[in-house]
Amino acid sequence: MDIATYAAEAAVESEHWWFVGRRRLFARVISKLGPPRGAEILDVGTSTGTNLRLLRELGFHHVHGIDQSPEAVRFCSEKGLGRVELGDVCALPFADGRFDLVLATDIIEHVDDDLWALRELHRVLKPGSSLLLTVPTFRLLWGLQDEVSHHRRRYRLNDLLPKLRASEFSLREYYYFNYLLFLPILAGRRLVRLLGITLASEAEINTWWLNRILTLVFQLDVATAPWLRPPFGASALVVATRKPAAE
Repeated sequence: MDIATYAAEAAVESEHWWFVGRRRLFARVISKLGPPRGAEILDVGTSTGTNLRLLRELGFHHVHGIDQSPEAVRFCSEKGLGRVELGDVCALPFADGRFDLVLATDIIEHVDDDLWALRELHRVLKPGSSLLLTVPTFRLLWGLQDEVSHHRRRYRLNDLLPKLRASEFSLREYYYFNYLLFLPILAGRRLVRLLGITLASEAEINTWWLNRILTLVFQLDVATAPWLRPPFGASALVVATRKPAAE
């Protein structure tokens, strides 16, 4: 991402509706997976630390962070969110089968070879352990945030799931989320492009009252998406497991 984008997100991630709602969703997924508090957990692509904040609040003690940006490492350090190493999702500096849980949330869309990245994520997982993966979806929604974040692509589930299977993952669950705001996001991004508005991050488009409303809407969204399984959404979530050694 651009340095200005990191700065914009670092300033708001603790309270912004998107980050708050996503942490709520991830907390529910992690609770369902049930890793012990002493589990070895890797957060790939920490950015400014939103997942590290969540994992600390959930009481995990052995959390490792990695990001390819020195700016991300600095922001996480300044917030006291733990040690984050410089590194690349396509060349993770960890031994095979080390981690009980890996988070790779909005990461693989940044790399040229996403299949290679998925294979690296598979490699560092212990057999039988899980990956929590999210990606931005639907090329129709391409906008300013994709550009400042240096995305290579947006996905659909029917594109993403075969790549996970090719990387030898077993699929546990998958669905789109952020479906209630799909049309407002589409309209907003078209308007930003039409008006030629320049921002460091879409997170800057906010006020306290708008943030309150969107927090409530997104809270409903992430609570209902796992069982409603909408056919669209601005993001997709996948929980995939490295097959046990016996398989």
